[in-house]
Amino acid sequence: MTIAFTDGRILDWEDVEAKKIFWHSSAHLMAEALEALYPGVKFGVGPAVENGFYYDVDLGGNQITEADLEKIEKKMTELAKAGETFERSEVSKADALEYFTEKGDQYKCELIGDLEDGTITFFKNGAFTDLCRGPHVKHVNDIKAIKLLSIAGAYWKGDQNRNQLTRIYGITFPKKSMLEEYLTVLEEAKKRDHRKLGKEMELFTFSQRVGIGLPLWLPRGAQMRYTLENFLRRKQQELGYLQVVTPHIGSKDLYVTSGHWAKYGKDSFQPIHTPQEGEVYMLKPMNCPHHCEIFRSSPRSYKDLPLRFAEFGTVYRYEQSGELHGLTRVRSFTQDDAHLFCRPDQLQEEFEKVIDLILYVFGTLKMTEFSAQVSLRDPNNHEKYIGTDENWEKAESAIIEAAEKKGLKTVVETGEAAFYGPKLDFMVKDALGRQWQLGTIQVDYNLPERFELEYIDSDGTKKRPVMIHRAPFGSIERFTAVVLEHTAGHLPVWLAPDQVKVLPVSEKYADYAQKVCELLKNSEIRASVDARNETLGKRIREISLLRVPLIAIVGEKEVTEGTVSFRKEGVDQGSLSTSDFIQYIKKTVEEELS
Repeated sequence: MTIAFTDGRILDWEDVEAKKIFWHSSAHLMAEALEALYPGVKFGVGPAVENGFYYDVDLGGNQITEADLEKIEKKMTELAKAGETFERSEVSKADALEYFTEKGDQYKCELIGDLEDGTITFFKNGAFTDLCRGPHVKHVNDIKAIKLLSIAGAYWKGDQNRNQLTRIYGITFPKKSMLEEYLTVLEEAKKRDHRKLGKEMELFTFSQRVGIGLPLWLPRGAQMRYTLENFLRRKQQELGYLQVVTPHIGSKDLYVTSGHWAKYGKDSFQPIHTPQEGEVYMLKPMNCPHHCEIFRSSPRSYKDLPLRFAEFGTVYRYEQSGELHGLTRVRSFTQDDAHLFCRPDQLQEEFEKVIDLILYVFGTLKMTEFSAQVSLRDPNNHEKYIGTDENWEKAESAIIEAAEKKGLKTVVETGEAAFYGPKLDFMVKDALGRQWQLGTIQVDYNLPERFELEYIDSDGTKKRPVMIHRAPFGSIERFTAVVLEHTAGHLPVWLAPDQVKVLPVSEKYADYAQKVCELLKNSEIRASVDARNETLGKRIREISLLRVPLIAIVGEKEVTEGTVSFRKEGVDQGSLSTSDFIQYIKKTVEEELS
């Protein structure tokens, strides 16, 4: 279906821009309802977000609870049905300040004060007028289905020293059926929440004493993590990558040279000053400067290139506490990082090989729906970036050409490049149709310049290598979260922390269960015995919560025949001899990884 907007455009609902404008318009509609229900309410900002919108509001002496959301929804629906339109007007900065000063809304006055002198636009819907550039939906009654989702606290402008506002989240659609479908997906998403699954499956935890945003991997989670790492290590070894290891800290001078200090220093953990020598160190925010120094550690010839240094390197970023979320947004995470140093004539081939590697990872984990985002620099704001125009143009051309050659479905986002180079980001849809940014490749001519990296070319002259940054997982933490939610915790056998749980029907058969378990372990199958003094049914239910894919049950019949009876994902698979059961598991893993 299509939606008409105040700037004259008519866009299809599936257009990202259409949803963004529709949801921002809905934030204005909610603000109108709030002003009608809570006179004197003051407004901060009300943007569209990935799924829906929010508005930050100061309710003065009023309090809103989850129970009040239905009342606000009803008012929004009433106002939408009234057939209002969005009306745009232009005012001077002085008149805009006067309007909101009279209303007593200091937040809007502060926003206006931050704007340059000149014409300012207002948008009016019904009795509500807001400071806004627009555009909006042409007809408010296009907003047919409304659901307010949650309430949270939010400091004004993200500053903990400023007023705390009430943030109200919501979502709207042009059809009721779309909202019903969304709420069904949302309910399923709650069941698949990786934080819930991580607890049930005993994978990871957090501790206030350790520090917020710093995950602790439990034994089962650590096993899953190592399995992921080994999966990628084996593939990288086939492709000629060389494993390296670098420290968790580095001299501040290293990050000054790389440019990371100038760009991210204020948002990093503060420098560590040594007590006696006067040295200054930082928790490592990036692996790439360390890898540049490894390249510089020896003379390099054109015959040595490409050099592919890989590391599962843990890095540290100071994220605001309100932005932390399970494993998807943390302060300590491990990147499946690699940096490829190549000659300019090797760049295209190396970039294409990295695309192939990322597609292999996605294919193995059945992540079949994805698109690629080509992130370029903002041509109107060169101050955000380092390096010459010539190098940027070469790097951007290389990415676009490689993506085209591989037939990737791409979208171009201007202004989303890293400060040192353009990149190709892979946006993956999970089983619920939600989009995640996983896997990234970046072309970089600039760090080799800043670190003065060189190799001796065939003619004996010194040349600069080109650098490719890549991380197929993105980070182990985020990738784990996405895989858990994509599979609802039902991991493939090759990745499951426990591949098999062996359950004796009673204590009488515990010795045989242990014998079966040892045979499995000897065949490099992750197995353990659950011989607790509990009923078989209770043990099966508890193991099901751990999402162990294979449960082998042994009793008198199995002991007599030298077999196991087993279930896969809760479905009875019959009986096999122990040797055939081992072969069944090996074949399953082989097929999953093929």
